[in-house]
Amino acid sequence: MDNKKLGIALVVFCIFIAIIFFSFKSQIKEATSIGCTCDVMEEGGVCSAEQSTVGIIDYVSLALIFSMLALGIYLIFFEKSQKAIVSTLEKQKKIQTEEEKFNILLKGLNQDEQRVIKAVKEQDGITQQTLRLRTDLHKSKLSILLDGLEKKGLIARKEKGKTKQVFLKVHI
Repeated sequence: MDNKKLGIALVVFCIFIAIIFFSFKSQIKEATSIGCTCDVMEEGGVCSAEQSTVGIIDYVSLALIFSMLALGIYLIFFEKSQKAIVSTLEKQKKIQTEEEKFNILLKGLNQDEQRVIKAVKEQDGITQQTLRLRTDLHKSKLSILLDGLEKKGLIARKEKGKTKQVFLKVHI
């Protein structure tokens, strides 16, 4: 059940219980004032035995009613914060899953290919010249590695002037 609906149901239930409680209290008050056998009635026509018994019941009942009412109000108004927490947890799980997939992909590659893929992931659209400097690979070796990764469908290269940009083709 939705927290907001549960909160509304709880508030309605508390109002219903409060109405029953106060009607029951007034009936008890009428019954005890009619049947009171105390010799001395206190001011206002209230029997001292009735006052002590009903007072404890009043406090306990009111405490329960207000506790349930507060819980109902909490459920109605604070559902949004709960959704935000769930959303954040889902985003973190997605990021973690993407990292796990990326790590699995890297396990199928040799060390040089791993360095190239990591550098491209850090800066998608990196030029081959910058990639060469980052990975500390020779120009010809990098070109051969990029050809292999392109054949595997992991990267794509696009012309940019006299050089080429390297993009991750597999979005992880």
